Amino acid sequence: MSKVISIDPGKSKCGVTIADIKEKKVYEAVVIKSQLLLKYLEKKNQKEENFQFLIGNGTSSKYFIEDLNQFVPHLIIAEEKNSTYRAKQRYFEIFPLLGIKSFFPREIFILNKNLDALAALIIMEDYFNIKCDFSEKIRTKTWQK
Repeated sequence: MSKVISIDPGKSKCGVTIADIKEKKVYEAVVIKSQLLLKYLEKKNQKEENFQFLIGNGTSSKYFIEDLNQFVPHLIIAEEKNSTYRAKQRYFEIFPLLGIKSFFPREIFILNKNLDALAALIIMEDYFNIKCDFSEKIRTKTWQK
């Protein structure tokens, strides 16, 4: 199984990244309301049943692990320490500041960004010890309904 769904669980929202670890490509990066996470993952799992599921071990993970174990036979629980902090750095690797923006402090460009999907990416990259590229046709959404 080379396709992975990585989850950065949170109380109000969760970051989800879908990637192929053999190709080292990210195909989807979304931020979803926490109450919609299980429905979203069940739908993904029904479409394609050969995913590995990886979830960060943060404080909110315990609420999701029991429910995920009902339809995910081998749920991987991974370390997520500092993933949100590191997501800020990863953001600028993926979306570098160009032109005049490069003269301003980087922090002002991420104040309104939801970095949960990038935190899920970092959890996955750390666990599998890889670095992924973003597909040119990556699907990104926030607060899926």
